[in-house]
Amino acid sequence: MSQGVTVKVSNRYQISLPSLARKQLDIHAGDRLLVDIQAGAIILIPQPEDYVEYMAGLHQDIWQNIDTTTYLEQERDAWPTLNND
Repeated sequence: MSQGVTVKVSNRYQISLPSLARKQLDIHAGDRLLVDIQAGAIILIPQPEDYVEYMAGLHQDIWQNIDTTTYLEQERDAWPTLNND
């Protein structure tokens, strides 16, 4: 949705999503949206039904060619130890 579309805030602070946005994002009545505020902008994101499935594989390119077990061990070794004497 690259074209500018305006919506009006009702006296109950509600807005209607433009038809083009609903169709492109497959949003239906009763769906939930996440509200994010970034740099003075309101961003509405369809809430995933399953966060685990939604985030699976996210940033997998960062971990290519890295032994995650070794990485975690190095991170844990860097933690300060608590002296409970």
